[in-house]
Amino acid sequence: MTIPLHLGLSFMTSKFVKAFVICLERHSVVRNKPYLCALRNFGTGPNDSDGEDSSANAPASTFPQFSRRASLFGRRRSLSPLERVSQLLPEDTLSQEVWALRDTRNTEVEQDSQSLGKEREEATEEPQGSFAPHHVCVPGERPLCFGETLLAEFSRKRRLEFRKMFQLKEGLKLHSNWGLIAHTDMEGRPAGSIIRTSMGMPIVIRRPSLDEFTLFMKRGPAIAYPKDASAMLTMMDVTEGDCVLESGSGSGAMSLFLSRAVGYKGSVLSVEIREDHHRCAVLNYQRWRSSWSLRRGEEWPDNVHFHHGDLISAGPLLAGRGFNSVALDMVNPHLALPAVVPHLHPGSVCAVYQANITQVIDLMEGLRCSALPLVCERIVEVQYRDWLVGPSLKKDGTFNKRKAPHEEDDDVDESEPNEDTKGDLNCQDPVPFGDVPYIARPHPEQTGHTAFLIKLRKILK
Repeated sequence: MTIPLHLGLSFMTSKFVKAFVICLERHSVVRNKPYLCALRNFGTGPNDSDGEDSSANAPASTFPQFSRRASLFGRRRSLSPLERVSQLLPEDTLSQEVWALRDTRNTEVEQDSQSLGKEREEATEEPQGSFAPHHVCVPGERPLCFGETLLAEFSRKRRLEFRKMFQLKEGLKLHSNWGLIAHTDMEGRPAGSIIRTSMGMPIVIRRPSLDEFTLFMKRGPAIAYPKDASAMLTMMDVTEGDCVLESGSGSGAMSLFLSRAVGYKGSVLSVEIREDHHRCAVLNYQRWRSSWSLRRGEEWPDNVHFHHGDLISAGPLLAGRGFNSVALDMVNPHLALPAVVPHLHPGSVCAVYQANITQVIDLMEGLRCSALPLVCERIVEVQYRDWLVGPSLKKDGTFNKRKAPHEEDDDVDESEPNEDTKGDLNCQDPVPFGDVPYIARPHPEQTGHTAFLIKLRKILK
């Protein structure tokens, strides 16, 4: 059954090539008439040759080489229909037009490879000093040093392709699909520097902010996302010097935001019932404090006290203490409210973080059945909508220009850009302010639902 199928596919393929060769002959692409006797065998079987050992006598391959883009991203340049068909024909049957086309393609590939080699040599010979030659140090600026937590980013065509948070250590390398960067090449550079990888791709190396650190740090459970944490801090009206109670340390994200809000004069008591979550929160908190001391030259306030235990039975832990606000991230927060509310200042707020609406219903039912002096003021869901805003570009990479209503089509400049500046925005002629139209649309990747935030206030009845 396999042999007839193989012969049938080979016959159909030969007929297909025959039809294409006839078309090429009519357009004076093939110069020799007897082409059928010299057609190559390109069946679907394991042997694509004509049965002879042509490795010694065959001329050099004329197949198109890999382009610069293919060498960088592992993809071959797309072939035109003429190139696809000409590869199936013997070389002695091709016309001069086809040979000229191949020579042009090979010349372009050689130029691309030479330019790529020059770029890689320039990236290799780039000085690895403490600062870039054109950089002017700002007062108070500190270069990158070993032990810091850094963030690497690579963007292409207005899209973020790569982002990774790592700790700068001597002897290690940053690995990515776009090449390698040695950690020693980053040490001593200013934050926000662009460093080229081993493949010549530009990678931005900078220090992460606190919200970026919480998003990319090692997690145990799910974290309180920065958009929800900022809303909870606003609900609780946390200021410097406050004493805050947190239940559900998790991975330590909310603990870090509370630590920054209360400052050196305040304190945060974070209670976690699970030992693995408690250990993860402590490690992330210490990692951020050590990285902060290296980047700023001063200590992050050591104002968070982590406790492993159950808040429901933590009466001795809370004895004799008062809190300006409370943040609860628990499965059943209504069970812990009787132990927490007596230690909350009158008029203060208890913010509850709940992932499901059914948990919100259970919380409201627990408040209804209890005699706690709490009033539910708000139940909100925080949603952000990211947008893409950028200048309108042509296919060749140049800017589009605004067209005034009184302009006619004949006055529009349709001149082609220079080959040297084609696709390079920095090499274009300066465009006056307001002459470039912009495109704005919602980002295709939006953050969905994360949690419901409940604002409870203590009111003395």
